[in-house]
Amino acid sequence: MKSICLSIIAVVSFCLVPNAVYSQTAVASQTFEPAWESLATHKAAPEWFQDAKVGIYFHWGVYSVPAFASEWYPFYMHRPGRVFDHHVETYGHPSKFGYHDFVPMFTAEKFDPDDWAKLFYDAGAKFAGPVAEHHDGFSMWDSNATPWNAADMGPKRDITGELFASLRKLDMKTIATFHHARNLQRYPTMPEPKEGDVDRRDRSSSHYLNVEGYPTSSDDAKLQRLYGNMPEQQWLEEIWFAKLKEVIDQYRPDIIWFDSWLEKIPEAYRQKFAAYYLNEAEKMGSEVVIVRKQDDLPLSFTVNDHEKSREPKALPETWMTDDTISKGSWCYTDDLKIKGSPQIIHSMIDTVAKNGVMLLNVSPMADGTIPENQRAVLAELGKWLKANGEAIYRTRIWESYGEGPTQEPAGGFKSHSKFTNLEYSDKDVRFTRSKDGKHVYAMILGWPGSGESVTLRSFGKEMAGANTDIKSVAILDTGESLAFTRDDSGLQVTMPEKVNNEIAVAIRIDVQ
Repeated sequence: MKSICLSIIAVVSFCLVPNAVYSQTAVASQTFEPAWESLATHKAAPEWFQDAKVGIYFHWGVYSVPAFASEWYPFYMHRPGRVFDHHVETYGHPSKFGYHDFVPMFTAEKFDPDDWAKLFYDAGAKFAGPVAEHHDGFSMWDSNATPWNAADMGPKRDITGELFASLRKLDMKTIATFHHARNLQRYPTMPEPKEGDVDRRDRSSSHYLNVEGYPTSSDDAKLQRLYGNMPEQQWLEEIWFAKLKEVIDQYRPDIIWFDSWLEKIPEAYRQKFAAYYLNEAEKMGSEVVIVRKQDDLPLSFTVNDHEKSREPKALPETWMTDDTISKGSWCYTDDLKIKGSPQIIHSMIDTVAKNGVMLLNVSPMADGTIPENQRAVLAELGKWLKANGEAIYRTRIWESYGEGPTQEPAGGFKSHSKFTNLEYSDKDVRFTRSKDGKHVYAMILGWPGSGESVTLRSFGKEMAGANTDIKSVAILDTGESLAFTRDDSGLQVTMPEKVNNEIAVAIRIDVQ
């Protein structure tokens, strides 16, 4: 086990000044200063990110061991309710069997980074990576900031380092996601509900409650680093910032993504992180991306993310959705239900047509197995993208993002259940265009049928594509030419006798 003292010394030597104020002179020779005006000069979405369109990450950690309810198990096991009752019945009272007692059971003996990287690559992802740390305080990398990390405990493997090495062998970009803004214990008990709460989780920005007799209230310095039981200033420097700095220094992720509750981190520390990451990337000649939710960081230099939801219309700026392959928990549970491949493919197409990037979550088991039902969906996604990727990768939005009766609701995460239940049909169409402007791609979200005529109304009189001159129309994956006519109502395209994939039919329209 690494010495915590060494970590503290490293952090102190880096700061050199009082933590509450980040010295301007310390970064005087850097391009980016820890100030919003300076950070705003960073391009939020570099060209490679705009081109990538699809990424994969995974919720996998100590919370995968109980495989019950969700990745919020450590939150709910300390509070009265279903998870608490399950924990008491299965493992014992939290005062006797704490969350840290699950760590030795997180074995990951079947984790194969080359296999995972190839699986993600074959699924069509252009970048991938782990939930580097969820709210629970356990780090999925080789850490000096905390003894509670995958290299020193549990798997005793550098999960992030091994996977990043395998991804880079396939020329894939990397992402590390951070959810640890909640880890600090900010409240001793659950606050009273507030009007507008989505659920009881929003009533506490602390993942662990400091309950007398529970490990969460221990004065043991080692346990405090897992349960976030320490003074805020110490936690901000030695945990929140130190962990980000470690991952940047050791692994150079191309994307750092933040979950909600980042607003609980003081503005000076958010600026400090962003300046450090962007300056380190510039030293390496890397174009990196910072993704955030809510209004936690300015959009002048970051990309906005929608959890389990999407934009209702196309935006001029690139955005992201993080969605899960499952219908429930983000992590593996014994009763996890998996979405069908049409739902995943249709969601991706809708996202890209609106200038978005899809970050798809998978849910490995505690031993490192990615279940076959999830692999099957990834294989179908990859099959579709291999045949029709020209309509997705390196594309940009067209004059119309789409047409048809199925419309996405506004409201973001508040409408996530509506997004989960959306069903598209062959009456729904989404459009993209090639960067050189020579092609428009129409993706029909279903199979209209052999010889059926489909009217693309976006090409009609007084519609967005009215002035687009059409040279030819063909099925994208086979190149088979399609008969077409055009009138004031739109572009009428006759479907072929059959297609290779009926989940979504991609048509290439060559334009002048």
